[in-house]
Amino acid sequence: MEYYNYLKSLHLIFVITWFAGLFYIVRLFVYQIEASEKPSPQKEILQEQFKIMSYRLWYIITWPSAVLATLFALSLLHINPAFVEMPWMQVKLGFVVFLIAYHFKCHTIFKELQHDKVKYSSNFMRIWNEGATIILFAVVFLVILKDAVNWIYGVIGIFLFSILIMLGFKFYKRIREKK
Repeated sequence: MEYYNYLKSLHLIFVITWFAGLFYIVRLFVYQIEASEKPSPQKEILQEQFKIMSYRLWYIITWPSAVLATLFALSLLHINPAFVEMPWMQVKLGFVVFLIAYHFKCHTIFKELQHDKVKYSSNFMRIWNEGATIILFAVVFLVILKDAVNWIYGVIGIFLFSILIMLGFKFYKRIREKK
């Protein structure tokens, strides 16, 4: 058990870098989509640069972080399997499933943009970027508060937080459109 806290620390470090990668990759998607609407030669120059940046971020930081965070999490659960029976952990693992699905959807979008296939608007990507934020908030509160969380209030809180994010997005969009 002496190494448990080391594994836990490594798990947390790679969760942080995984989320950092997810936050930034979607931001690069926004820039790449907006670059596709620029006139030549600016369009081609920006798209090429964003492809390089996305590629490096995705394969050097985000994917390795996702894999390592998952491996360290599985190690922790292997050492202490009783965690899986705890209600807060079951809900957390549900959010982790959503996170993995979000990651794979980002991978699909990444591959499309690498081939200059733009299927989403930059506004959609700005909203999409908040998906990881909502998952992050939910998981952190679940891990810190554990059984102290009243599930009804927790769900209502995440829902209200999501509404606040969407209102903030609409407000920011109006400011951007005025410029």
